[in-house]
Amino acid sequence: MSTERPRRAVVTGIGVIAPNGQRADAYWKSVREGLGVLDRITREGCEDLPLKVAGEVRGFDASTLIEDRFLVQTDRFSHYTMAAAQLALDDAGLPRENPEEPFEIGVVTAAGSGGGEFGQRELQKLWSQGSKFVGPYQSIAWFYAASTGQISIRSGLKGPCGVVASDEAGGLDAIALAARGVRRGTGAVLVGAAEAPLAPYSMVCQLGYPELSTVEDPDRAYRPFTAGACGFVPAEGGAVLVVEDESRARDRGAAVRAVVAGHGATFTGASRWEKSREGLARAIRVALDEAGCAPEEVDVVFADALGVPEADRAEALAIADALGAHATRVPVTAPKTGIGRAYCGAPVLDTAAAVFALEHGVVPPTPNVFDICHDLDLVMSRARPAELRTALVLSRGLMGSNAALVVRRGDESAR
Repeated sequence: MSTERPRRAVVTGIGVIAPNGQRADAYWKSVREGLGVLDRITREGCEDLPLKVAGEVRGFDASTLIEDRFLVQTDRFSHYTMAAAQLALDDAGLPRENPEEPFEIGVVTAAGSGGGEFGQRELQKLWSQGSKFVGPYQSIAWFYAASTGQISIRSGLKGPCGVVASDEAGGLDAIALAARGVRRGTGAVLVGAAEAPLAPYSMVCQLGYPELSTVEDPDRAYRPFTAGACGFVPAEGGAVLVVEDESRARDRGAAVRAVVAGHGATFTGASRWEKSREGLARAIRVALDEAGCAPEEVDVVFADALGVPEADRAEALAIADALGAHATRVPVTAPKTGIGRAYCGAPVLDTAAAVFALEHGVVPPTPNVFDICHDLDLVMSRARPAELRTALVLSRGLMGSNAALVVRRGDESAR
């Protein structure tokens, strides 16, 4: 019988491009301080639309991080993802280009809608000027898999690559896919998601979601778990992680920041929020079982926090169903209320925040939320110091996907 220790997937790098910070450290500082950056949408062509508030990534200059030849081929959502990937590689201490072992490193991203801004611009050229004025990159820039391909090409990464299209929860599903690849033999995987839904075409599409908030006051537009919950506001940006084999990471002297310990996923149907209670609870149980984690070992929950009364109630009950009596004691947080929901990028940002929370021993607060109406220990107003070893990250999608991810502190992975 083999006594070789099973391979473990650990986080060694984090890259973030978000409304509240364009590096991982800046993002965490804002999250820890509970800063809210939701504001009026300023993008051209969006002035007369009912959606007024969102989380914009402002002051982002893609040309400072990405070469021109890639910029002209890609949409804003890929710019964010490529920039975050580069930052994650730097954080992990891996080479940006032409790694010594290109087949050892793969790329997995998740995407909700792809390159809507690029596609709208080229379609406008088609109808106003004719087909000869449509650029050749229209064929690839809109595609939801564009970010995976461009990251792989740009950095010379030839390991297993893929894209996950499973609703907003796809951000967690992508991390799970990366972790499974590492356990099966891949050295490392760049994994994450970023979105750019704040263009006129994309925003018109989102207006079909009944869960979308059209409240014009940024302080009240997104307030989950409260009596005044009125839906969610969208955000752009996201995060990319380096998920790596633990032994490989330690051999090269990399810091093991967290271990990806368990994942569960279910599907309960579009906007069937009452059903999501059962589906999310099931996903939590599967994730805990894979992690070998008892409910009482969960030290913090990063909630999905949709901001729709029925969905909030279902999530609170799902946490209670899965964690039992521990559900009323475990701290719960939703940092995304300060920046909005970046669709597939949202749970990856939450996972990044969970890693930082485990490292620093502090639960970040939930901005703009003060008067909850559910039986949860929601952390509000200010960060809460705590001894944290295990975090549970939750996500649900508008089309019915549910996912849960268990992340353990880096020093826990050696046990």
